Amino acid sequence: MKRRTTFIQCAILLLVLISIGCKQIRKVADVLVQPTAREIYARNFENDNQQFAIWERAFKEARKDSLLINLPYVEIAKGFSHRYVVYSYNLFLEEGVTLHVDIKNREEESRFFIDVLQIASDSSITQFAQNEINSPILQVDIETTGTYKILIQPEINALGDFEIQMYNTPRFMFPVAGSTNDAVQSFWGAKRDAGARLHEGIDIFATRGTPVVAAAEGRITSAGNRGLGGKQVWLRTGLLGKSLYYAHLDSIMAQVGDRVNVGDTLGLVGNTGNARTTAPHLHFGIYKTGKGAVNPLPFVWKTTKPELTNPLPITPQLKVSSTRANLRNSPTTNSLVVGEAIKSDTLQLLGYTNKWAHVLTASGKKAFVHSSLVATSL
Repeated sequence: MKRRTTFIQCAILLLVLISIGCKQIRKVADVLVQPTAREIYARNFENDNQQFAIWERAFKEARKDSLLINLPYVEIAKGFSHRYVVYSYNLFLEEGVTLHVDIKNREEESRFFIDVLQIASDSSITQFAQNEINSPILQVDIETTGTYKILIQPEINALGDFEIQMYNTPRFMFPVAGSTNDAVQSFWGAKRDAGARLHEGIDIFATRGTPVVAAAEGRITSAGNRGLGGKQVWLRTGLLGKSLYYAHLDSIMAQVGDRVNVGDTLGLVGNTGNARTTAPHLHFGIYKTGKGAVNPLPFVWKTTKPELTNPLPITPQLKVSSTRANLRNSPTTNSLVVGEAIKSDTLQLLGYTNKWAHVLTASGKKAFVHSSLVATSL
């Protein structure tokens, strides 16, 4: 009897060691392969993959959604424990911004999976970014201007309502100290010399002598008085980075070879070069290796985080209270009408974004409807 007990104990110990070994092997493999948050989450359902398969199918179907939003965007979303709802949005993003997607639980603590997809001109879709397994936020730099799709999926059996915040921030600091967006009065692409050339930058107007600052960390590659730009400074952000061009300066306060930090003063606002007949301003441009000039405005345009005004109560369903209600693909009155509901029709409420309800119709179509056209249905 004692030998048998010893044998069982040894067998159990061996299984434990094998289990520990497998976990260690998986950890090492994860470092090399870097599995996605979804792939890691799938391991919880290795012995019960039917539920996970339904959850994954809902994600694939949501890739076909075509709701449009503009940033900043905020929504109080409805939590479902018995349905696999995926929140999907299309939006246009410009090179030079950092996209932020923040999810905040309002009741129960649940995990969320955030995926950003890039939509090409031929409508093909590729994976662009994902959040980490236990992170409720995603931040990603946009390097290519175009249309993107954001999908937000709660974990299986998630409970409680949650808040979605989506906004962007500029990659660089505003290059004129103390100035705001209003100081930009001449934009990218404006005609110059009777249309002979186009403006390859933005003009930021300010009082003569206002400090011009480093919008990014880097090294000064050129500084001097020459050509159309007059007194000018060039700042390189890195070996394969971008070249930032500061022109029409009244005076230069940086030297070639200087290593500068964000906010360091490079010169003072003026109107040298071909700006002698205009008010003092900074011409600010950005150039990429192999591509030339790019629109610098998104890189420095100051933005704000979204706030929800007049939040409405979250209920399971809404009923159409007007004779007819237009269902739209965007929460604006001038957006595309994608359907229609009539009085007393029931709509599944997914969330609210200010005065607009994000709904799901009986046929499975997602849309926005103005809150004045619907009423709470308990």
